Amino acid sequence: MQDLLRKIPGPQDESSVEPLLTREWLVTNGLGGYASGTIGGVVTRRYHGLLIAALPVPLGRTMMLGEMDEELEFGDGTPVDLSGEERPGLRPQVRRASYLSEFLLEWGIPVWRYVVRGAEIERRVLMPYGQNTVHLQYRHVAGVPLAIRLRPAGHFRPHDAPVNAPLGATYAFSGSKAKYELCLPGSEYPVLRMRLYGRDGSFTDDARVMEERLYRVEESRGYEARGDLWSPGRFRAALAPGEHAAFVASTESWEAVDAVPPDEAYQKELGRRQRLVAMAATPAQQGFGAELVLAADQFIITPSGRVEDAARARAAGEEVRTIIAGYHWFTDWGRDTMISLEGLTLCTNRHAEARWILTTFAHYAQDGLIPNMFPEGEKHGLYNTADATLWFFHALDRYLRFTDDRETIRALLPRLREIVDAHLRGTRFNIHLDKRDGLLVQGEVGCQLTWMDAKMGDWVVTPRRGKAVEINALWYNALRLLQTWLEAEGEETAARLYAAKADQAFESFNRRFWYEPGGYLYDVVDSEDGTDDASCRPNQLLAISLEHAVLEPDRWASVLRVVQDRLVTPFGLRSLAPGHPGYKSRYFGDLRSRDGAYHQGTVWAWLIGPFVDAYLKVQPNDVNGARRFLEAFDQAVSEFGVGSIGEIFDGDEPFTPQGCIAQAWSVAEVLRCWVAVSGDQSRPDSG
Repeated sequence: MQDLLRKIPGPQDESSVEPLLTREWLVTNGLGGYASGTIGGVVTRRYHGLLIAALPVPLGRTMMLGEMDEELEFGDGTPVDLSGEERPGLRPQVRRASYLSEFLLEWGIPVWRYVVRGAEIERRVLMPYGQNTVHLQYRHVAGVPLAIRLRPAGHFRPHDAPVNAPLGATYAFSGSKAKYELCLPGSEYPVLRMRLYGRDGSFTDDARVMEERLYRVEESRGYEARGDLWSPGRFRAALAPGEHAAFVASTESWEAVDAVPPDEAYQKELGRRQRLVAMAATPAQQGFGAELVLAADQFIITPSGRVEDAARARAAGEEVRTIIAGYHWFTDWGRDTMISLEGLTLCTNRHAEARWILTTFAHYAQDGLIPNMFPEGEKHGLYNTADATLWFFHALDRYLRFTDDRETIRALLPRLREIVDAHLRGTRFNIHLDKRDGLLVQGEVGCQLTWMDAKMGDWVVTPRRGKAVEINALWYNALRLLQTWLEAEGEETAARLYAAKADQAFESFNRRFWYEPGGYLYDVVDSEDGTDDASCRPNQLLAISLEHAVLEPDRWASVLRVVQDRLVTPFGLRSLAPGHPGYKSRYFGDLRSRDGAYHQGTVWAWLIGPFVDAYLKVQPNDVNGARRFLEAFDQAVSEFGVGSIGEIFDGDEPFTPQGCIAQAWSVAEVLRCWVAVSGDQSRPDSG
């Protein structure tokens, strides 16, 4: 198997240092925990840290180990800082980042290569799968003998808490026989266990508060940007050429930590990643496709603390899985999960995990709705969504096309009928059927129910109350799918009932949503003020792209042409066409400014999926043409969250990446389309 490497050169001069602070790395552990930072080694976000542990509720993801000051000590006693930050001081300087000769992802594992005074040092960060443990591994490649000095610094807090949250009571630190423990007495936080592996390892007790670190991204976003860390002292190990040293930090037991020493941890994790790539769809077994397979793995997790879910799944001989919507701050969202399911789990041949995800969300359905999201540190979901449940039908359809798992669909059919019947009767948040035309209405004052869900206080930025175009495309698709599944099980009477509802919706949709002057579809009809919204948005693509397209085929080409001309960019689709009075070309500033732009022109990478699907329906023989819309994402994988695809991009050139550095549906939809346009014969026909 060929090596899978993505290389980013170190800075050549002062002007090329800044990208080291805007490119970020991410390592995850299959539980929702992670380690992350900038390539340059300077923390810039509240979420940057070396061990953000996924802890049982009510804690959730928790910052345990924030930073590591790393110094090389040469024979003359001179220390050289590898971290890229001048100390002391508030504002990070990056002159010393010139020691970085190269950063690379080695099968998705971040590796730094430094050249300092002729010595070559390699550093990598990994997390053993399924553990709240991080390994910082150092290798002396060549040069003079030296020592490495490591000063860990932490701040036990929720990972999304402000950086200026109080450090708390005095930290307690103890250790013996090279094993050390840090705790915060009287708190709910677990013990942080630390160990240094290396020749002549030692620890110097030098506890101190490291004051007023600056987090510049938080500052730019209008949040608290200065905070303190606490360090117990400094670890030291000798390093001669060819030798290794490793620092391990964990909230697991010592037995668990010792069970996987650093050299084994690396080999086991490398082997796990290679197996993931080997079992994926053929086009995703090398190059860019393989990188997306590894990126996809970061989002599929076993949720910590959901004891009931785990017990219920294991009683059925299964496991519980869910999908993190994005790193760093998202939890698992129903909508994102269902949109992402095919790319993350089916194109990667992780079919059993797809089933576990689907059955878990089906269990949580209430009043015809699956959860919109599970808040951090909580067991129960929020249900304020009009589309996640309809996406559930789409995800189930894709799962069945890959697996033909008739047993699962039979088990879920009663729940699916409950969902559709609840929509027919009317359910929460004023989601109901307009019996006059068979179209689905949604919207409640103060609520944001579609995927365009930005809200600031009482301000719902894009309320879209009424009959939204993608909601009704999804509704029609769900009705047709349910009809098909019932027919396959011989339930003809029930199937005819839902077929009649689908027929009515189809006729009404094509009569009501066609915006003749523009040659495209209204975004919302019968809105709360009685008007129809002709804003040109990408939501209309779902009327073509879904398995059962609700839009009449003779209108597909017109819609596609408008969308391609006005919304398509190299990194996805704009959420609103330029020229609209509400169009925002940049996503920046404080929370209110960002939310005001979130769905008002900002580019969303995930929307490339519905666009490519629609493109191939209109031009089925132009696979190469469809592939061109994906080419720029190879560049994106090196520019923001290295090795992954971010959430959003600015609406105008240079399309600066913004939001989350790694987003599930961005990765999933690009991977899914990459497989689709690469001629993989093992993939089921989408027709």
